[in-house]
Amino acid sequence: MTACRVVFVFLALAAALPGVHLKSPTPDVRFRAPQLASAPGMVVLAFGAANSVYVATSTNEGQSFSKPVRVFETRILPLTRHRGPRIVITRGTIVVTAVAGETEATGPHAHGLPSDGDLFAWRSVDSGKTWSKAVRINDVPAASREGLHTLATDGKGNLFAAWLDLRKEGTRLYGAFSNDAGATWSPNIAIYESTDGTICQCCHPSATYGEDGAVQVMWRNCVNGERDMYLIRGSVSRGFGKSEKLGTGSWKITACPMDGGGIARVGSRTLTAWRRSDEIFMAEPGQPETRLGQGKDVSLAISQGRAYAVWVAGAQLESWVSGKGEVLAAKAAFPTLIALPGGGVLAAWEEDDAISLRRLP
Repeated sequence: MTACRVVFVFLALAAALPGVHLKSPTPDVRFRAPQLASAPGMVVLAFGAANSVYVATSTNEGQSFSKPVRVFETRILPLTRHRGPRIVITRGTIVVTAVAGETEATGPHAHGLPSDGDLFAWRSVDSGKTWSKAVRINDVPAASREGLHTLATDGKGNLFAAWLDLRKEGTRLYGAFSNDAGATWSPNIAIYESTDGTICQCCHPSATYGEDGAVQVMWRNCVNGERDMYLIRGSVSRGFGKSEKLGTGSWKITACPMDGGGIARVGSRTLTAWRRSDEIFMAEPGQPETRLGQGKDVSLAISQGRAYAVWVAGAQLESWVSGKGEVLAAKAAFPTLIALPGGGVLAAWEEDDAISLRRLP
């Protein structure tokens, strides 16, 4: 396949402007699906452009970034509705995961996805300058072809990936662990199967590690026709336990909202944010939900004990910081947040055909 060659323009804006902006001068190439990760001394940004995934790095907590480096190129790269790459930093290694394939799916629900889509991992041990060959995570070919997945790390070399799995009829939640910073992965683990025969088919899962080494996974379930958010806890040694529904309300809907929410954990506290109907809610496990506002595509982070959330309301980007709301941008799509080592968070989002970033104190 002929590669789509992209010339990058990456600007650190003047101090009076609230962030940075990444764009391509090529009008037919769109930058999509930004994702962020951070560790002391480094912030990394992953995004998709045409059929490739790129990574840019920052050593000043997102005030400016390096020229993006291509991690890989494929023929079919899902980048819609929270699909696209995920990225973490662990023990000095940057790990990127993404679903990629060579053959386009056909039929009424193809959505430009690969019929042979697999979930792969790539690693960089030199701060994103060079990248390893791909390692496949799903052990049944094409099981992850829906393209929706999550990636988490404990920062100590342990990784966890979970994805919407299609190895059997219906959609299930599967996962895998790595204890060597993504070089190798465990056999796949069946995390959850709904009594309705399928979980919600097009909402991305989210995951986070706790200080005890266990992971918590959030996904949108489908039980008795209600598509609500659920949480489950597990580890590589003990497997996964009983799932629990988040919040007290329910959303009975006959279609998939394609919106999975976010999860964050600090100390013993787990916080989740998600959409029900046209409203955004925040909830801790076992507690009633709190309404934050109207919108969709929420992302969540916790920094120095403060909760941060961003979401899209209409066309604009709205934020919620410990109870205070603000409009961050007049036009945005698919925002993401990451807590910064020095305090505050960094937000990234799609804006037209580009990616914008802004730090929130």
